[in-house]
Amino acid sequence: MMSFAFPRSLRLLTPSDFQRVFNQTGLKTGGKHLLFLARENGLEQPRLGLVIARKRVRRAVDRALIKRHLRESFRLRQAALAGLDVVVLLRANLRDPDPRTLRPEIDALWDKLLAKREQA
Repeated sequence: MMSFAFPRSLRLLTPSDFQRVFNQTGLKTGGKHLLFLARENGLEQPRLGLVIARKRVRRAVDRALIKRHLRESFRLRQAALAGLDVVVLLRANLRDPDPRTLRPEIDALWDKLLAKREQA
C-alpha cells in the first residue's frame, strides 16, 4: 500500500538541493503563473521544492494557499514522479489566487512534465 503522506524525505531542504536542480535541469515546463524545473535524482522517491516569493504574492495567506495546492497535487502524483527532484517557481505576480484556476494549471503542468519525461 502506497503512503500518500508528505514527509521530510520528499522535500528539497538544502540550498545545494535546489542549486542542483537549477544547474542541471533536465525537464522544464511552464504555464501562465508557474514554472516547473526537474532533474533525475537517482532515488526511489520524488522530492519537491517550492519557491513562492513574497515579491510575487504579497499576502502570506495567498502564498500558503498556492503551496498547499502544489504539495497536494505532488502528493497525489508521487508514484508517477518517482526519481525526480522538482522545483516549482512562481513566475508571475499573482493577486488573489483562485483555486478554481490555479489547480487546473498545476495539474496540466504535471501532465506536461510527465509527458516530456516519457519522451526523453
